[in-house]
Amino acid sequence: MGLWKQIATLFGGGAVDYAKLENVQRLLVEADFGVAATNETVERLSKAKTIDQAALERIVVEQLGPAAAPLARAAQPPTVVLVFGVNGTGKTTTIAKLAHQLVRQGRSVLLAAADTFRAGATEQLETWAGRLHVPFVGANSSEGGKADPAAVAFDAVDAALARGIDTVLVDTAGRLHTDERLREELKKVVRVVGKRHTGAPHESLLVLDATIGQNAVQQAKEFSAAVPLTGLVITKLDGTAKGGSVIALRRAVPAPIRYLGTGETLDDLELFDPERYAHRLVSE
Repeated sequence: MGLWKQIATLFGGGAVDYAKLENVQRLLVEADFGVAATNETVERLSKAKTIDQAALERIVVEQLGPAAAPLARAAQPPTVVLVFGVNGTGKTTTIAKLAHQLVRQGRSVLLAAADTFRAGATEQLETWAGRLHVPFVGANSSEGGKADPAAVAFDAVDAALARGIDTVLVDTAGRLHTDERLREELKKVVRVVGKRHTGAPHESLLVLDATIGQNAVQQAKEFSAAVPLTGLVITKLDGTAKGGSVIALRRAVPAPIRYLGTGETLDDLELFDPERYAHRLVSE
């Protein structure tokens, strides 16, 4: 049952019944809105003359922030995009989806496997590069077979500059967000690409798993404290009824929601549209 249908059963006919707002609060918490968003939503609903689906959607839209801007383009190519996130969020698949979109837009893309920690990470991204028919740089293909993530990222930008490639997508290590060594490693990657190419990274995207609810909020806080983020990518929205975590994430960190992952195919990545998302969250 959709969120609105559950709330509507508490307010037969749409009239406000203050005695039942506590139950609305419970429903929002169960949908992973988080405490702050839940309290604001309930407070605004309590002041409404009537409660209907449109009113709830408006409140949600206002908390989600603006629609996503397209991926940035550097004044001088390549555009360097760093992608962060813990293991299991769908980070590497998200990179493949984003590369697929960019290629369809006529942009040339290079994939870089700077996640040298997770076993199989380089091979996984290299496989995607082969399927998408785009060039690839990893620890084995970079100069001297370097295993240092920052060195791989540097070599990838270097290769893109030499080949005239438009966009570099860099997959970074995905260990737990509480790992201090990881945070320092990511900071180094940011510094190194900035030294190789002016303005880089032009985008820094954090991939988060919607199915883990408030744990994703904590991950977002930790990563945003370590590296400057330009946007969030929320994945696995097709596998959760707790989509309210997107609202909690939007409130937790200054980076806007940029993309939503809604399935397993290469086409299942969409630019974030707050009105469309609010309708999906409330009605489905």
